[in-house]
Amino acid sequence: MAPYNPMLSEFPWDERYRLTGIEDVLTPALLVYPDFLAANIACTLHLLAGNADRWRAHIKTAKLAYTLRMLVEAGVRNFKCATTLELLVACRNAAEDVLLAYPAMGANARRVREIADQFPEVRISALAENEEQVRQWHGSRVGIFLDLNPGMNRTGIEQNQRQKITTLLREMEDLGLEFRGLHYYDGQYGALVDHERTVAAHAGYDRLLELVDEIRRNGTAVPEVITAGTPTFPSSLAYAGFHRGGFVHRVSPGTLVYCDSTSLAQLPSEYGYAPAAMVLTRVISCPHDGRITCDAGHKAVSADAGVPTCVVVGHSGLTPLAPSEEHLPLNSNNEMVRPRVGAALYLVPRHICPTVNNFDSALLVRDGQILAVEKVSARGREAPLLGTLEGRDAVLKPAAAEKV
Repeated sequence: MAPYNPMLSEFPWDERYRLTGIEDVLTPALLVYPDFLAANIACTLHLLAGNADRWRAHIKTAKLAYTLRMLVEAGVRNFKCATTLELLVACRNAAEDVLLAYPAMGANARRVREIADQFPEVRISALAENEEQVRQWHGSRVGIFLDLNPGMNRTGIEQNQRQKITTLLREMEDLGLEFRGLHYYDGQYGALVDHERTVAAHAGYDRLLELVDEIRRNGTAVPEVITAGTPTFPSSLAYAGFHRGGFVHRVSPGTLVYCDSTSLAQLPSEYGYAPAAMVLTRVISCPHDGRITCDAGHKAVSADAGVPTCVVVGHSGLTPLAPSEEHLPLNSNNEMVRPRVGAALYLVPRHICPTVNNFDSALLVRDGQILAVEKVSARGREAPLLGTLEGRDAVLKPAAAEKV
């Protein structure tokens, strides 16, 4: 039996994706489609029964201030992020509650404190998994989420380390820090088929609620529990235990705002998600029969999720091969439909988050027309030296957001 591949192999062509007048467009180019973006946001809110407060959207995917403002216009006020630049962009664009869901240490933590002081109206939190990470927030207005390790083994406290969790909660109380809840990212189940993913995720949620109950018995309230990136988003929706009283449960999927080929394979088709971001590329060579090459190497379409890095929309006979920096070779299984040199192709990445991060700007496209050029506001990182470089906080004035 072939191994499960959590990636759709093709998408039906939709004429609303086609960009007209592309002779002036430099490729590769990132295209963002506001209508599809609005529909994906609406899909998510529908699945959350219209309760935008249950979505702590991860903006490592969104990256654009434009997209962030679309989420805010739709009622989403709670976010999480991975870098200080993402935190800054969120604070500048009407976010009300932002969790830096990455272990900040040293200068990174000091920068978070600076941003928290700069935006006192925004509720800012950070993760902690040990005493050093807790103590560094002493004297700040930054709240703390304990980061749990559900088996992904990337960061966090293993759930059976109950004494360690108790010690950290006591340390927070002694330092006058606000405990804001538990962060639980179970992204390790993405490669499982739907039923197996749900069974595994729900077993983890059972253990998570046991921990919540123990913390409460020890006299500490758990205000919020965060679970679920995109892979286990359906599993969290189906878990009845999160609907019981006593804490706010929020989900934190990010990729579904744009949707990549992996997300669309993991999410039930009846949800109605569709790609809202693509990479426009051109065929630049036909090195031999059955092979073409386009200008979308791994500096455009991220290769971090493996090969193939993307799906060519409307061309099921084209199979992307291993990219180099600027070249993406593709096998053509049907010579009769092989695109000619100079032809435009539309790619849905396998992993949209780092792909968006590859671009300085995005073209907003509706009905084949370019509406605007938008800066990828949270791309990369801030200047790396605290307190010495001017312009560190500069963010270009963005265009008005679409209302959902």
